[in-house]
Amino acid sequence: MAAFPSAPAGDPAPAFELKAAAFTLPVIRLMGLDMDAVAEQLAPRVEQAPAFFLHTPVVVDLGALADSDGEVGFPQLVGLLRGLGMIPIGVRGGTTAQHEAAQAMELAILSDGARPKGKGGGDPLPTLITRPVRSGQRVYAAGGDLTVVAAVSSGAELMADGNIHVYGALRGRVMAGLKGRTDARIFCQDLQAELISVAGHYRVSENIPASLKGQRVQIFLDHEVLRIEPL
Repeated sequence: MAAFPSAPAGDPAPAFELKAAAFTLPVIRLMGLDMDAVAEQLAPRVEQAPAFFLHTPVVVDLGALADSDGEVGFPQLVGLLRGLGMIPIGVRGGTTAQHEAAQAMELAILSDGARPKGKGGGDPLPTLITRPVRSGQRVYAAGGDLTVVAAVSSGAELMADGNIHVYGALRGRVMAGLKGRTDARIFCQDLQAELISVAGHYRVSENIPASLKGQRVQIFLDHEVLRIEPL
């Protein structure tokens, strides 16, 4: 964690602290420059889970546009995201010209970040949680898998760049393959989730078959279709 200078001796008691911290934010990866197409495809997805997106800070990923000389319609994009209840805060990837256009809309320019590694520079170590994950808590396994050997309450969130295993009742939101790993899977003993997602493809509770709720299942992508199968 980065250190900041302390207040000089004799100053009044500090009213705040400056700390460096890491946050996990949803990412919208633009695959083209047609903002009308983005609006047409994004709005129905938000309508499926409006509470998930409401007041959610989001980052716009321009990596797929690296070979494009076209201008990103940031005014339209920012207006679209705000209209859908999201809070666009910055962009990552893209060209210098795209960064300048983003800054004109008061968006931050974020680095792509390095993928965390385990000891010795090998694969990341898996994350193990042995206590219940309570409502409002977020657990993120950066670069690897996440295993929870306890219950996950409604309103809690599990996120992992790799697979997620839950050996207890899963009532919250669970998102595997957070950075686009389409081979990631979710395994759980008791499916009661509010939302399930693999590599950005998701279902909310209302779209999970009743016959699979409360069951031991695995969740995975099959040709960009999110599948739920009994174990």
